[in-house]
Amino acid sequence: MENTRAFWGALLLIGMIGGANLLMYGIAKSIISSGRKNTNFFESMGNMFNPSNQKKDNSMEELHKQIEELKKTGGEGPEKQE
Repeated sequence: MENTRAFWGALLLIGMIGGANLLMYGIAKSIISSGRKNTNFFESMGNMFNPSNQKKDNSMEELHKQIEELKKTGGEGPEKQE
């Protein structure tokens, strides 16, 4: 009887520690990756657990950079800049 209580108590303690570690990891990762403007903390937490959104955000960021470069060069492509 005592062994089963100790087992369940230890299992509960391990689960609580694991859950706290996962929560702290999520908070730290969202703070680090929140360099983007106008991001919400909860939105960042949701994006952390859905990596497909991060890939879309990265590709959109690259597209915005390319558009800005094209605007700076006057719409000329790399082949016309000579």
